[in-house]
Amino acid sequence: MKNLVKSGAALLLACTALASAQENPDRKARVETVLNTPGCVAFWDFVHREPAAPHRFTARAGGRTEDLFPLDAGNYVLDYWGSGRAASYADFPLLDRGPFGQAVGFRKETDADFRPLLQVPRTALHDSPIDIKGAGKSVTLVVWAIRESGNHALAGIWHEGTDLKQDSTAGIRRMERGQRQYALFAGLNKKGSACGHVSENGAGSFLNKYALHKSNSGDVSPEVPMDAPEELLDRSWQCFAMTVDPSTSELTSWLNGAATPRWLDDPGKDPLLSFARNAWLQARLHRQPGLQPGEDPQFPPDQFYAPPEDRAVSEQVVSEADGTRVVLREFKYTRVRSTERMENGRWNEVDCELASIRLNPWWYPHGIYSPPADNSGGPLTIGRVIHSSKSVGFTGWIGGVAVFNRSLTSNEMRALAAIGRELPPVPAPAHPTAPR
Repeated sequence: MKNLVKSGAALLLACTALASAQENPDRKARVETVLNTPGCVAFWDFVHREPAAPHRFTARAGGRTEDLFPLDAGNYVLDYWGSGRAASYADFPLLDRGPFGQAVGFRKETDADFRPLLQVPRTALHDSPIDIKGAGKSVTLVVWAIRESGNHALAGIWHEGTDLKQDSTAGIRRMERGQRQYALFAGLNKKGSACGHVSENGAGSFLNKYALHKSNSGDVSPEVPMDAPEELLDRSWQCFAMTVDPSTSELTSWLNGAATPRWLDDPGKDPLLSFARNAWLQARLHRQPGLQPGEDPQFPPDQFYAPPEDRAVSEQVVSEADGTRVVLREFKYTRVRSTERMENGRWNEVDCELASIRLNPWWYPHGIYSPPADNSGGPLTIGRVIHSSKSVGFTGWIGGVAVFNRSLTSNEMRALAAIGRELPPVPAPAHPTAPR
């Protein structure tokens, strides 16, 4: 495929070619749509680079013209396990087309000790505008991508932690606690969906070792080979996005401008969300006077899952006989199956179960984890995140990454999602010194 730049010698970007690409009217309009969206604090279009060597990809922000947050190439297996080789820009193929004119590829690496990513080191972002953290903070993360395979990370500040006890962490040299803040994944538990992930403590949720505050879009992205014909690639761009909105206590995932709802039935049977189901039950039992059967008095209250259930959206009597009935009530974030008995002329609940849990939007009443110092937080990474299993993760093309310090509206989401979809390709910068 002629537009695929294979790994080889380091790329040198000619300044005149870059200037020409930036002046392209279509590309310029698309870039300005992103930059002019209020709250844009960083936007990597994978065309804009440092003018001087080593010509790293850089970000821009609304109202600013300087180069921001240059991306370093890294191999996190080498950084944490001490094995494998160093990564360079030559390990990331380039596609000379996409929503903004160029895209970076992440391949199915066969070397178990090589997991390349692009990153802004923690020391370069701590307390910066992209270091969104703390109580009452909003964030929107948008990634334009073509998914070839995988369900793992696209971009974000998400250091899972390398202290998790599992086979893959045996012999690890650099053990660190989780430093999760916010990140966007290509599905995780719902492969191919947009999956927003956020953490209030950097570590696990509901007494599980993993962070479980995540939402999944109802819509799912297709799998498209990286070497597909150019016409197919041009039709295959997906806009993944997530928003954290403290005004509504919601984490929402968006795919192509739509926040399609998603529910999970019987969460108690799910290997991970069963922990959320137990956190919901413990919160419910804790609200009742005295120690209840099944209540764990040691369960930490800050890990309760207690979305509002004061007003039912709908109510259905599933069965009724001999003074006992089963009622299914739907609330905004939960569906609860209650067993009730008639006593003294009124129905009293004697048992209940979490029948379904809403995955999009996900109820999230917390702030975003705030690392205390620049040596205790994670980097912002693109294409992969630091995690303990060392799996290949997402493979495909990423054509743009944008961070906003507010929760964008549905109209703004639709406008960003329209970029590059059913539009002609934008000419990318030429690379006269790059091997083809």
